Amino acid sequence: MSWTTTLGGHSYRFADLRDLLARSTPLRSGDVLAGVAAESAAERVAAQTVLADLPLQHFLDEAVVPYEDDDVTRLIMDSHDADAFAPVRSLTVGGFRDWLLSWEADTATLSALAPGLTPEMVAAASKLMRVGDLVAVARKTRVVTGLRTTIGLEGRLATRLQPNHPTDDAVGITASLVDGLLHGAGDAVVGINPATDRPSTVLALLELVDDARRRLDAPIQSCVLTHVTTTLELLEQGAPVDLVFQSVAGTQAANRGFGVTLDQLREAHAAASELHRGTVGDNVTYFETGQGSALSADAHHGVDEQTLEARAYAVCRAFDPLLVNTVVGFIGPEYLYDGKQILRAGLEDHLCGKLLGVPMGVDVCYTNHAEADADDTDTLLLTLGAAGCGFVITVPGGDDIMLNYQSLSFQDVLQVRQTLGLRPAPEFEAWLGSVGLLDDAGRVPQLVPEPIRALMS
Repeated sequence: MSWTTTLGGHSYRFADLRDLLARSTPLRSGDVLAGVAAESAAERVAAQTVLADLPLQHFLDEAVVPYEDDDVTRLIMDSHDADAFAPVRSLTVGGFRDWLLSWEADTATLSALAPGLTPEMVAAASKLMRVGDLVAVARKTRVVTGLRTTIGLEGRLATRLQPNHPTDDAVGITASLVDGLLHGAGDAVVGINPATDRPSTVLALLELVDDARRRLDAPIQSCVLTHVTTTLELLEQGAPVDLVFQSVAGTQAANRGFGVTLDQLREAHAAASELHRGTVGDNVTYFETGQGSALSADAHHGVDEQTLEARAYAVCRAFDPLLVNTVVGFIGPEYLYDGKQILRAGLEDHLCGKLLGVPMGVDVCYTNHAEADADDTDTLLLTLGAAGCGFVITVPGGDDIMLNYQSLSFQDVLQVRQTLGLRPAPEFEAWLGSVGLLDDAGRVPQLVPEPIRALMS
């Protein structure tokens, strides 16, 4: 199906649903690189005008990646819940956008609707929203998960404590871990990106963090962000695996580029679930995504990067994750050129994931060759805090010395929690208070409490 419209005396034609969605997307460098972006602001407005009048039902009739060629498309279509979709079945994309902003679309209603929405539907609606709209709808959309801490509750902002080290040095990682705990970070996960994927190294890192957890009696979960096949191997050896991690994308071909299949994810999810390591929940998977990943793998099928990102959340949703985060500025300016594009992408990803029932966090970050700086990360962090983001990633000093990119510091999250009146996950907050890392006013003390001193020694 194609569409033609006239705007300002000019005629515009959109060849198919892929073309319409791509040319409706607010400007980003990745779509320009892929050759799918609108050629002018006028063409973008023309596409958005057509998109606003498109019935939501159309997304069930036309796939942006062919059903017979792509297992992510099959997952989306085969798992669609028609009964959950019924309340919005008669709406257009524009009508859906307006309904999402209405009082009628409250938290309970949005939660019930999630199984009935496809990634393409929520991506389309987000393309018609301004930044304020993205914040307003996300704020009332809530996804709550748990393992040893509960993530996603209203008024809470959790953190991933990321103690990376360029040589996987145990002392360096422990120092960063202690630094993070002293600043009240780590309630979402202590997540390490290993410098090497060797199973022996990954096992040593898992045991290091698990030992710290047990010595401190801290309600935290750990994750070494190794490939799922390495995790499967370690699970068979009885390693202390809390969370199965994998980077995923929105097409079968892009996931193939990550070396992963849906069947492997099912196997790993089942194996980790059998360990029953949780205390407040049983969500045992952790996924990372990012706009541009399919394009960088030459696996985008002519689809815009934001729609493909939303499709990645359908993969995540199938495995009941504890955590999902978009590494919004990590891939580089080839895909998100500057702070403005990073800001919008982060808010789009956060909203689309939550509307699909996925527990979304954001790595508020940028690479050193992007047109972005700390003012941009401050702005995105504050807007995500206002939007009810589940968690963000934090590193010592805001500078990841292993991955060589800029993210948030532990201090940044302390500041936004204080500014917006947000608190850590409840189980972690109680532990912080019990060991003297949080006073009655919710402030981090100046002195190092004895349990942390013991770990340092």
